[in-house]
Amino acid sequence: MNIKDQVVSLWLAKELKEAGVNSPSLFNLSRQGVSLRKVEEELPPSPLTFLYLYGESIIMKLTKTIVLKLREGEGEGKSDLEDTINAFTEGMNYASEIVYRHNKPISSVTLQKLSYRYLRDGIGLKSQMACNVCRQVSGAYRSLKEKIKVKKAEWKLLTFAPTNVTFSYGRDFTINSDVLSITTLRGRKKYQIANYRYAEQFFDGSWKYLASKLVKHKDGHYYFHLTCEKEIEEPDITKVSNFMGVDVGMNHLVVVTTTDKKNRFFRGGDVKNVRNIYKKQRERLQKKGTRSAKRVLKHLSGREKRLIRNINHVVSKEVVEFAKENGVGVIGMEDLTEIRERTRVRRKQRYRHNSWAFRQLQTFIEYKAKEAGIKVVYVAPKYTSLTCPRCKHISRNNRKGREFRCGVCGYELNADLVGARNIEERTRAFRHDLEAQGCVVNQPDENSLEESLKPANLLVGN
Repeated sequence: MNIKDQVVSLWLAKELKEAGVNSPSLFNLSRQGVSLRKVEEELPPSPLTFLYLYGESIIMKLTKTIVLKLREGEGEGKSDLEDTINAFTEGMNYASEIVYRHNKPISSVTLQKLSYRYLRDGIGLKSQMACNVCRQVSGAYRSLKEKIKVKKAEWKLLTFAPTNVTFSYGRDFTINSDVLSITTLRGRKKYQIANYRYAEQFFDGSWKYLASKLVKHKDGHYYFHLTCEKEIEEPDITKVSNFMGVDVGMNHLVVVTTTDKKNRFFRGGDVKNVRNIYKKQRERLQKKGTRSAKRVLKHLSGREKRLIRNINHVVSKEVVEFAKENGVGVIGMEDLTEIRERTRVRRKQRYRHNSWAFRQLQTFIEYKAKEAGIKVVYVAPKYTSLTCPRCKHISRNNRKGREFRCGVCGYELNADLVGARNIEERTRAFRHDLEAQGCVVNQPDENSLEESLKPANLLVGN
């Protein structure tokens, strides 16, 4: 157990017991399937604040996936990749049938005992490939079980298409800036990489390589999706003086505001225009229904998604640049999990609502912020756009369209900016909670874990 895990265990073991929670630590809670929201309901304020701020990590882990095109050539080199992908997929479908017949998810260890011999002798997979097959299939069925719990899916046989293979670094793949060495059905093979300037930074020795995938894209070429991880120092929230609230939406893609009231609106019209153009194009082509129309529909497939992804990349970069320019140490965003299930919209707005790529945008902001050494926290989204920033009055009548006017104190502002200010205030409240409780949370060392969590001395004078 690392230092961070020990710190969380020490704090929670004491406070959970006082709060009447049977589990002695956060780790047992997670094993029993207790959600973070359940922990919030049970814990008193002090450990809850600690959990939000320091429960995830003291050292932030930045994870990125880099797409590298392989110069696989023609003939044997290309057929090796094709045969390996097909055999890997055959193994996954075989393992999937075993899990399906059990009528419940099984662990990768159990699945490996049941399928390993056939994967090796019957299909011809290498040993590490067989292990990766079991892990991937077991994980897929665990994800299915989670969807079944919330009634989003039913138990079914999962089938896999021959599009990718998972490799483990150091076991069946190694890589440098020029050459990828991977294990195929015919042994170890080396392939040249079509490297590019942005990707060169991931070969400087500071990144740790994780399990990665060889993927066959729709253009027929093979790409290696290299997953990298890097540890970076997390800023001390008790020393941060400038926070930033980020409100994502559809009218304005992003609205941000800082503690010192510096605001900025980021475009939303471009996304709506792109969505509307492609929606009308699809409707016309689907209504036509001819063979040529279907060809055009296939050609358009994915183009809209790529355009939206590019816009989200550009906007997220601008958001983080704005934060850096204004000395922001912590960015707050709303936790919009299951927002589509929790909200209702008019029939005409359903397409825009269901195609809203808010999570992708938040993910881009989060990892770009981590790269810049800025901490990201998620706050409860309840009433952020209906609460008056001045008098805290909450009412649906406060907001009419894009305008906000408090029914009690008369405060007026753009509704999206009101949301961003409330998010910033909730983010800033974390630090104020620590100060009010007199909790000094320092970077712990191995010799004195409990010492770092001692209450501060609040007595004044002799």
